[in-house]
Amino acid sequence: MISSALILGAAEGANPLVPNPWEMLVVAVGFAVLMFIVIKFIVPALEKSYQDRVEAIEGGLAKAEKAQAEANAMMADYEQQLADARHEANRIREEARTEGAQIVAEAKERAQAEANRITEQAHTQIAADRAQAATQLRTEVGTLATTLAGKIVGESLDDDARSQRVVDRFLADLDKHQNAGVSE
Repeated sequence: MISSALILGAAEGANPLVPNPWEMLVVAVGFAVLMFIVIKFIVPALEKSYQDRVEAIEGGLAKAEKAQAEANAMMADYEQQLADARHEANRIREEARTEGAQIVAEAKERAQAEANRITEQAHTQIAADRAQAATQLRTEVGTLATTLAGKIVGESLDDDARSQRVVDRFLADLDKHQNAGVSE
């Protein structure tokens, strides 16, 4: 009861706006202990966490910048390789065109040479055939002329020398008539 009387008595004469000194002391000591714990343990932990976070962010930014620089370098290298590859492809394409044109020219040249050879061979064959035909025609015409002349004259022209002269004379006359007809 003493304690309740003290509380009631103190409560009657005390101003409610003025704090109790003992309460202030207890609150101040508690605040000081709490501040000591916060300053000694919590603030360094938070500061360390903050520094770790800053270092991680700065390290991440540095890594990102480094990665960006590497990516840019790789992109430039890739673009250079691509340009080189395009240049090489154009060079190969031009070489192929040149080689193709050269092959076509060589093939045309060989074809022309073969055509000239075939034409020359054909001309030679035609000349040989013409000469053979002319000789054969002269022989047949001579034989026919000799037979015809023998029938017209009434005597046999079986003598080879005589028949050859007659044939030669007949062919010479025939050539004169043909040349005269051509020049007119």
